[in-house]
Amino acid sequence: MIAKTFEIRDRKTFIPVLAIQLMPTCEADRYLLSRANYGHYGGAQSRHTILVKLEGTRAEYDPNRWGDSRTMRTAHSFIGEHFDELESGMAIDVEYILHETEKPKITERLEDEFLKKGEKIPQPQQDHV
Repeated sequence: MIAKTFEIRDRKTFIPVLAIQLMPTCEADRYLLSRANYGHYGGAQSRHTILVKLEGTRAEYDPNRWGDSRTMRTAHSFIGEHFDELESGMAIDVEYILHETEKPKITERLEDEFLKKGEKIPQPQQDHV
């Protein structure tokens, strides 16, 4: 398994999450994922990304299971499609993904660091988040 943390951002929204790509590293992992219906082999299993809200206990394997939450559905789909390209700790900006804004948000962690130093917050250089 490969785990990464992200902050999901949307209008007035900040949601810390843990994303886990199901990538078995041994036969025991492969077997248990198979028994849980994530496919029989590593290739099929690694197509699944489980997203866990770090505040609370909700976790989903399918982006559509978030129901009416456009924020979680959009972010989960994006994380699953771009998992290998994303770095742990990144902001996943739903408004930017949906082309509602021209520039992606930076993480609150970086915003806080710059504000504490009294420095101007730089514009993000990412062009896909």
